[in-house]
Formats: sequence, structure tokens, C-alpha cells
Amino acid sequence: MNASPADQRLLLDLADLDRRLRQAEATRRNPPQAARVQELVAQRTAQSHELAVRVGARDELQAEVTRLESDVSLAEQRRSRDRQRLDGSASAKDAQALEREIEALTQRLRSLEDAELELMERLETAEAAVAEQQALLAETTAEGQRLSAEGKAHVEGSARDIEALTRDRAAVAERIPAPLTAAYDRLAQRGIVAAAPFTRGACGGCHVMMAPSDLQALRAVPADQIANCPECGCILVRTEESGL
Repeated sequence: MNASPADQRLLLDLADLDRRLRQAEATRRNPPQAARVQELVAQRTAQSHELAVRVGARDELQAEVTRLESDVSLAEQRRSRDRQRLDGSASAKDAQALEREIEALTQRLRSLEDAELELMERLETAEAAVAEQQALLAETTAEGQRLSAEGKAHVEGSARDIEALTRDRAAVAERIPAPLTAAYDRLAQRGIVAAAPFTRGACGGCHVMMAPSDLQALRAVPADQIANCPECGCILVRTEESGL
């Protein structure tokens, strides 16, 4: 296919725009924050589960403390009533029975208060564990929200880049003869670099050094005729740096 050297050089602009479009599209589909955000989602799930476990343990201790407080209150009320009865008792036998019961209630209160003190210490530790996990979860959530916002901005920026690059590509493509553009597009659809400079004996698309026989054949191709890389098939654009 014949094409002027100037038109062939325009293919390099087209290839560069296509490269930048691929990069922008890749960034739009998978912003750099995406991997960390996914890690944080999994991390937050695990932290939420751990928080639920710690809250459950704290609530169980709180329920035990409440039950003990109720037992202490009932024992104190009963001892207070017995003391009042003892003060008004005229019978020595009844007084002795009341004194024994008061002593038993006093011992029970000591036991209940010791147990309550131990539970309160455990509850304090459990509440600290809950607060620690809540802070950790809040930190993870904040980082996730920040990165998600950054990722969204990155995606929006990439979308704007794609729009601008698409316009630029269309403008360059309009300056290239349709048959040459069609040949370029067919190669691009194969997933290869469709056009690349030939520099210092190597293809700019696949970066393979050309064999002497292929190099000799390339030298024989007229400047106004397109040449393809024998390795990858891309259009080789010859410039002043080609060394031919």
C-alpha cells in the first residue's frame, strides 16, 4: 500500500493516542485505589465481626453485673429489715435467730460485693476492648471512604481523559487517508501495536532486532510504501533515526 512518509508519521501520533486511550481505559476500569479498597472491605468485615464478639462479651458481663447489683440490693434490704426486727425483738431466741441471719447476710454481701468488684474490673476491660475495636473499625472505614472518593475522582478524571483523547484521535484520523487508517485499524484489532517507529535496527512495536536479510528487504521498500515488521506485523514508520 502506498502512503506518503508524512501520512505514515501521522500513524505514530495515532498509535500514541491509542496507547494513552488504553491506559486511561485501564485506569477507569481499575483505579489504583481499587485493590486497597477491596482489602479494606474484607478487613472491615473481619473487624465488624470481632466488634460484635467483643460487644457480646461486654453485654454478658453487664448483665451479670446488673444481676449481682440486684442480689446485693435485695440482701441489703433484707439485712436492714432484720436489724429493725432485732431492735424491736423482746425474745432472746428470736434475737439470736435474727443475729445469725444478719451475720449470714453480711457474709453473703461481702461475697456478692467481691464478685461484683471482680466483674466490674472485667467489664472495664471488656469496654476498653470494645472501644479499641470501634476505633480500629472507624479508622478502616475512614480510610476506605477516603480511598473510594479518590478512586471515584480518578475514574472521573480518566473518563474526561478518554473523551479528550477520543476527540484528538478523531482529528488525527481525519488527516490520514482512509485506506491507510483502515490498514492500521485492522492491525490494532489484533491486539498489537499497529504502527511503530523503526529505530536502530529494531521494531518499536515488538522491540525485536531485525535480521540482516529482513533489514536489506526493508531498505528496498520505497519511502512512500508502507512496510510491516516481519515479527509482529505492525506498520514500520521510517524516520531520520531509522538508520536506513
